[in-house]
Amino acid sequence: MGEVPYLTLNNGVRIPQLGFGVWQVPADEVVEPVRIALETGYRHVDTAAAYGNEEGVGQAIREAGVAREDLFVTTKLWNADHANAGEAFDVSLRKLGLDYVDLYLIHWPRPDKDQYVEAYRAMEKVLAEGRARAIGVSNFHQAHLEKLLAETEVVPAVNQIELHPGFDQAELRAFNRAHGIQTEAWSPIGQGKGLLDNPALAEIAAEVGRTPAQTVLRWHLQLGNVVFPKSVTPARIRENFEVFDFALNAAQMDAISALPGERIGANPETAFF
Repeated sequence: MGEVPYLTLNNGVRIPQLGFGVWQVPADEVVEPVRIALETGYRHVDTAAAYGNEEGVGQAIREAGVAREDLFVTTKLWNADHANAGEAFDVSLRKLGLDYVDLYLIHWPRPDKDQYVEAYRAMEKVLAEGRARAIGVSNFHQAHLEKLLAETEVVPAVNQIELHPGFDQAELRAFNRAHGIQTEAWSPIGQGKGLLDNPALAEIAAEVGRTPAQTVLRWHLQLGNVVFPKSVTPARIRENFEVFDFALNAAQMDAISALPGERIGANPETAFF
């Protein structure tokens, strides 16, 4: 099956390259999938205040019996709380039942409100206090990052963005990389059906003896992205973990990058929820 590789963030913190996402998993259903993921070998769990399931994630972590120092836990600041990020962090930490998180992100920039610099400065204090081991952002475009870099002290450790074949965000990934910001990919296999049914992808998957989903996850890993597929199905949770004992060649990587697709989530410039 192989072991999850670790990447080193710009402040020296090590992050598992494969994680487990819990977006759209209801609070009363999240404990069992997270428990299965941790049992399978995942050590990185990605949640958010907006997901409404931080308490369940915390419960699963406590029940799993995995040492806290062996886990990497991410949560995110919601848009309505940019002006009170410190207090919002306290609420998330209390719901998770943890003494610290490994990564705290601004979920969306909300440029119409223009409070993300203020929010990030509050997060810098949380970082200095040791209650978050790293801080970063999510869904930030280059302009948002440039403003943040100019007006704050700590370079974001991570920018978590929508990223999948057909929408590989090459320019933004290059900007992240040039500034020491690790790219994380949400919606890593798009909306699933359209991409996973693509005949060209199916052909590549057959060549490497894997499912289309595993093949796409491997593409992400070889691009250097941190990636967290989401599933509540035990077999799929385990299948998504089995991506470390094969490799794609350069032609296969290029072919997957060239697959058709487009943005499927909200555009951060106009995501005013």
